[in-house]
Amino acid sequence: QVQVVESGGGLVQPGGSLRLSCAASGSITNMYVLAWYRQAPGKQRELVASITSRLTSNYAASVKGRFTISRDNAKNTVSLQMNSLNPEDTAVYYCNASPFSPGGGYWGQGTQVTVSS
Repeated sequence: QVQVVESGGGLVQPGGSLRLSCAASGSITNMYVLAWYRQAPGKQRELVASITSRLTSNYAASVKGRFTISRDNAKNTVSLQMNSLNPEDTAVYYCNASPFSPGGGYWGQGTQVTVSS
C-alpha cells in the first residue's frame, strides 16, 4: 500500500521558521522525484521545490534562498526547511512522490502552514 504522509505544519509569525517532513512508503522507491507543492485559498497548486534521487534540487523563484529541500534516500523521506516566512507563504503544503517529473505519482493529504502575527 502506497503512503505519503506529511507532518510539521502549523502557525508561525512572520519572519519565523518551520520544517515540514514527508515519509513515502509502499511501492515508492528512492528513485522517485520528491517534491513539495502548495495551494493557497483561491489559487492553483504550485510547485515549491523538488529533489531527485541524485539530490538535484529546484525551487520556485518566490522561495529561493529561504526554503531548503532535502531527502534521505535510505529512509525515503523528504523535508522542507522554511525560513523567513511571510504571510504569502500561507497555504496547504503537499508532498508529492513521482517516478518521473514532479506532479505525477502520489500525493500526501496536505499540511496547513499559516504565517500570521
